[in-house]
Amino acid sequence: MEKEKLPKVGVGAVILDENNQILLVLRKKSPEAGHWSLPGGKVDYMETIENAVIREIKEELGIDIKIERLLCVTNHIVQSEDVHYVAPTFIAHIIKGKVQNKEPHALEKVQWFPIKDVPENITITTDYALKQL
Repeated sequence: MEKEKLPKVGVGAVILDENNQILLVLRKKSPEAGHWSLPGGKVDYMETIENAVIREIKEELGIDIKIERLLCVTNHIVQSEDVHYVAPTFIAHIIKGKVQNKEPHALEKVQWFPIKDVPENITITTDYALKQL
């Protein structure tokens, strides 16, 4: 009997600087490899979504963030990659550290973009979050 498939939970953060630029990461891995994405990652078992986004941002970028609020929840479904995530996205700001690519095996680049000038190749979750700002 085939195991029942369930959605995974992935979290992300809209991190804006004082110039209203947004921090994005260029993904190397599926889902949506080669697309710009909000930083974030998977929620571990028994971990809150808030703690998960704080942990993931620290692991990926070496910075500490403070969550301001929940922005939205995205249904991230990519049928061609057999991927289904439910993705809470938070608005957050940096409270400590300097942005670095701490996961070069997973992230091609980390870059700030003017909010009105993000690349066209963005992930489903990033696109939805930007429309909620």
